[in-house]
Amino acid sequence: MTSRYATTEEDATAAVSKESREPVGKPGTAELDTPWEDLGFMFRPVKSHLRMTWKDGEWGKPELVEGNQISIHIGATALHYGQSCFEGLKAFAHADDSVHIFRPDENAKRLKSSCDRLMMAPVPEDLFLSALNEVVRDNIAYVPPYGSNGALYLRPLLFGSGPRIGLQPADEYTLLIMVLPVADYYEGGLSKPVSGLIIEDFDRAAPRGVGSVKVAGNYAADLLPNMLSKKEGYPISLYLDAATQTSIEEFSTSNFVGIDNANKKYVTPRSPSVLPSITNKSLMTIAKDEGFEVEQRDIFIDELKSFDEVLAVGTAVVVTPVGSVTKKDGETFTFGKEEDSEIGETTMQLYKRVRAIQNGEEEDKYGWNFKVY
Repeated sequence: MTSRYATTEEDATAAVSKESREPVGKPGTAELDTPWEDLGFMFRPVKSHLRMTWKDGEWGKPELVEGNQISIHIGATALHYGQSCFEGLKAFAHADDSVHIFRPDENAKRLKSSCDRLMMAPVPEDLFLSALNEVVRDNIAYVPPYGSNGALYLRPLLFGSGPRIGLQPADEYTLLIMVLPVADYYEGGLSKPVSGLIIEDFDRAAPRGVGSVKVAGNYAADLLPNMLSKKEGYPISLYLDAATQTSIEEFSTSNFVGIDNANKKYVTPRSPSVLPSITNKSLMTIAKDEGFEVEQRDIFIDELKSFDEVLAVGTAVVVTPVGSVTKKDGETFTFGKEEDSEIGETTMQLYKRVRAIQNGEEEDKYGWNFKVY
């Protein structure tokens, strides 16, 4: 991994607001071997990534670096004790070729929550936003152009890079921000409703564990049940609470949302074991704007019968419509008409509105878009 240049923390922070900087380049000008609309959701080489190291009580200089390999100490706490957390967010091109990152301040807050839980050095919000700005600016050509329905996916990864053999926090932490041009997760933006399996023989997170923070180990624990579900023909898995196995928690990588159209309700679990999704938070705001009553509360299994539509929501997919979920004993809960494989009206409405805000096609009255300078 080769460093091309570095800026001081003060320079990185100030750079965002300097009007004297060179204009930001034009998105969608990189030469790729695949059309923008067909990129899928996978790793692709780009111009640079960003690296920053915390040591001796302070964060060092942000560096824009080339290459996709890193060198790490054999005793790093990320490898031995799982001191590793990450975020996921996207940058979008608008019709005037400006580029905007969607709600990065929320990711900064959630990253801090993960750091606090794992006793890792948090990244100050202004430094985090500046780092995002710099890496997107440097890779502006790789931001999919407006109209392609793609985005530049940003993956900040923070891990313990200092060596510890005894169980204790590291004395050094590394922040990497990886960027990838991606297309819609599903062709056309939304999938047809998928079938889900309720996981009854594995737990995603313990009640007082780390389910509410975005730590790497949560996803490793989901690999086996997720793959087993797929082998049974279910693309998506739904977890119950670990303590009683009676209430809904979340899908393997997405929050659960139930829509009751008759009573105009948007219902999502409130649990200390559920990761607070920024996509879900955004959809809750939009749902209120559309006249829905938003409820965050316990959702017991039998209540699944009352939902007309169910959504799995997260950064990568935005929204996945779920047509049914099935228990181990074969009992199936179907959402909408059993013979209807079409996307629900409310699902489509919520999806279109959040995508319109991200793409700059609807007024950003909530102040969610962070313009790259």
